[in-house]
Amino acid sequence: MSSITTQNNDPPPPNTHFFTTKPKHNKTVILSTITQPFQWLQNLSTQLNPTFILGIFLIHGLQQGFTGSFFRVAADYYWKDIQKLQPSLVQIFAGIYFIPWVFKPLWGILTDAFPIRGYRRRPYFIGAGVIGTVSGTVLAAKGEMAAGVALACFVGVSASMAIAEVTIDACIARNSIEVRSLAPDLQSLCSFCSSFGALVGFVSSGFFVHRLGPQGSLGVVAVPPALTILLGFVIYERRTDALHNEKKQAVEGVGTKIRIMYKTMRHPQVWKPSLYIFLSLALSVTTHEGHFYWYTDPKAGPAFSKEFVGVIYAVGAFASILGVMLYHKSLKDYPFRTLIFYAQLLYAISGVIDLFFILRWNLKVGIPDYIFVIIEESCTRITGKIKWMPMLVLSTQLCPLGIEGTFFALLMCIDSIGGLISKWGGGLLLHAVNVSRTDFTNLWFAVFVRDLLRFGTLAFVFLVPKKGQSEGLLPSELSGENVSSDGNVDEETLELVPPNVKNEV
Repeated sequence: MSSITTQNNDPPPPNTHFFTTKPKHNKTVILSTITQPFQWLQNLSTQLNPTFILGIFLIHGLQQGFTGSFFRVAADYYWKDIQKLQPSLVQIFAGIYFIPWVFKPLWGILTDAFPIRGYRRRPYFIGAGVIGTVSGTVLAAKGEMAAGVALACFVGVSASMAIAEVTIDACIARNSIEVRSLAPDLQSLCSFCSSFGALVGFVSSGFFVHRLGPQGSLGVVAVPPALTILLGFVIYERRTDALHNEKKQAVEGVGTKIRIMYKTMRHPQVWKPSLYIFLSLALSVTTHEGHFYWYTDPKAGPAFSKEFVGVIYAVGAFASILGVMLYHKSLKDYPFRTLIFYAQLLYAISGVIDLFFILRWNLKVGIPDYIFVIIEESCTRITGKIKWMPMLVLSTQLCPLGIEGTFFALLMCIDSIGGLISKWGGGLLLHAVNVSRTDFTNLWFAVFVRDLLRFGTLAFVFLVPKKGQSEGLLPSELSGENVSSDGNVDEETLELVPPNVKNEV
């Protein structure tokens, strides 16, 4: 016996250990890395309803991610090559078809307080899909059209995305409240989906614009809204009872929701971080259209092709995925204020790289344009995503239970107004420094002003709470607020969390 024991305790020969044990360990690590995302999705599907996860993939991945990115490139070329407008005017137009996002509280009130035939979510998915499908089809099929008609169709596509996102975000906000530990995971899933969808949209956009032309390629944006219509029929939703009282309850519910929203917004724990998020967006004026015209100009700019413009944005989308992964793996446990401060600082620094590119300093140090623009886009997207992720989580944690859809939409509306100011402010800035279709002499100064405003945003970080991202932020009297005067708010329709999980929560 003793001899057997001694034999088993002998260390293996060095070569045997090297060639057998280590490869098995490496294979285990690789296999774990591959299966971990699927296990994560399985865990989310177990704790939340699978149709809800499907909705995130379709709305945030296909509708917002793919359509939003494809729409961006195709629209830029449409205004530049078909309508032949100045970049400052296109920047103003971009703000106009951003307006549906400003009305997100209205869409939120409709989904929360005005059920249709007993359903609160399904009809709005269907309606959003119809609007987007019709608008995209008209854009591609009508041929020559006035700029005003085209702008109305662009607004329709944007409205489709906004309504669909509000509807799914209401579900996300409710789940983030009921299962707070999953709030960062849900935002990570949304960002993964939107970033991957954007990656596919940007990669394919240059090809479609080149092959079909700017106007013909816009027909592609009609496909995802059509699938949103299908989601409205597929997603599970429990029909509410007492349909004859729906209109009366809806009117009473709107007044109650508005009062609670006003009460909630008056708390410093709510209005201070909301103000910071607004300022961080409004002060980050965008000069995107000036960059786009400069990118494609054969004389003053680097004269990038349609395909390469799509590649640039696709690399940016991939960088966004890396930013989400970095946040999800390493940053979601940091306090809000600490993470947002350093993220904003890095975001401001990344803007300086953009300035170097406009001034063509990259050529002085021997870095070609096509390499430097990839570096610039990657840095901007990674830091931008790291900056935005905790602010999304912060927004979900500010929503009172029961009016989470309406209040989250209100917060997103505030953000959208900040984004609108950013777009229009950028358009006015481009106009003020005389950036046109052919004159980019002062584009560097517009970028310089934009960078100064990004650094200036750091002065307002004190408005962000110091708490962790999984901690409750609302006062106790608001965190469990019941909205409906007749108690029906707890019969919220969309079954996002299985009954056993709800009971545990």
